[in-house]
Amino acid sequence: MKLDILYEDNHLIAVNKPVGMLVQGDESGDKSLLDEVAEYLKKKYNKPGNVFTGLVHRIDRPVSGVVLIARTSKALARMNELLRDRDINREYWALVKDKPEKLKDTLKHYLRKDESKNKSFASFKQKKGSKLAVLDYEVAGRSSNYYLIKVNLRTGRHHQIRCQLAKIKIPIRGDLKYGFPRSNKGGGINLHAKKLEFIHPVKQEKIIIEAPLPLDDNLWREFDQLA
Repeated sequence: MKLDILYEDNHLIAVNKPVGMLVQGDESGDKSLLDEVAEYLKKKYNKPGNVFTGLVHRIDRPVSGVVLIARTSKALARMNELLRDRDINREYWALVKDKPEKLKDTLKHYLRKDESKNKSFASFKQKKGSKLAVLDYEVAGRSSNYYLIKVNLRTGRHHQIRCQLAKIKIPIRGDLKYGFPRSNKGGGINLHAKKLEFIHPVKQEKIIIEAPLPLDDNLWREFDQLA
């Protein structure tokens, strides 16, 4: 496949992941984004042996958008530190059917991952094995049938946005796992990792990386003017 590369230097590379592609290999054996990036770097720079690709963050298989990968162990360690200190701004766009009760809010839940179901469950009180999940959201637009929700992710929990939006009764379009009544063609969901902002760990300059919406989905086209 041809990678949609959004940013590249000697330390980092960012790619706009399509819906349905794995970020990292799993038991399915399907080719992953990390595999593709490693092949791309190996070929472009004529590198012998294995190529280092360190995943800075993940997005789910049915989700599209920007994925950041470190090209050196030093860059990976520094990006992990930025994540831990919450010094990376991560903006996601989601399409939902129903209007949320509040047009703008901060959501705080405790999420517990059920490994057997590959699903997270949200509660307002901490339970054994649960972790605090925090995000900010706002309604940023609407079409005739759907609302655009912009999400700023403060923590990075398993299925966090999907789970928390479902908890306030606005599941993401196409997300059967979290309560949307119908699947999307192709099995994806309308959640897109839109933007990353951070201070470059080596160059010490502000970096903004934006991923164009997947316009092969007609519904996203209705919101493209807001991008």
